[in-house]
Amino acid sequence: MKLSLKVEYACRVLAQLGRRFGTETLAHIDELAEAEAVPANYLVQILNELRNGSLITSKRGKQGGYALANSPEEITLRDIVAVVDSEMLEAEAGKLGQSGPLVADAWASVSDALDKALKGITLKDMMPDDSGNMYYI
Repeated sequence: MKLSLKVEYACRVLAQLGRRFGTETLAHIDELAEAEAVPANYLVQILNELRNGSLITSKRGKQGGYALANSPEEITLRDIVAVVDSEMLEAEAGKLGQSGPLVADAWASVSDALDKALKGITLKDMMPDDSGNMYYI
């Protein structure tokens, strides 16, 4: 399965926003781009899609930035994919020919399994552990 860069970047940036959830601080594009090694000009487009899909909120101006619209436990990987790359969720095969119906059923099963798996993973599952590595001398 080929994962689009857009989905990967969206997941990484949302995980970064998840780390701030529940605080009053908003994340700025430059901070997010640097933390997740995502090109800032591409990140702007992704953030707009995430905002339009109601996964994040934004505030304009000097004190502005981005934040999650819901808790990381409430946002599933399926929610992210549906907003950023909904074609990934479509697996339709034609039912023509003798094998067509069976092939279509097989792909429908794969699609159902993928959908179930995506719903079972939350943003919280993709967030980095804040404990960090401790080094003692």
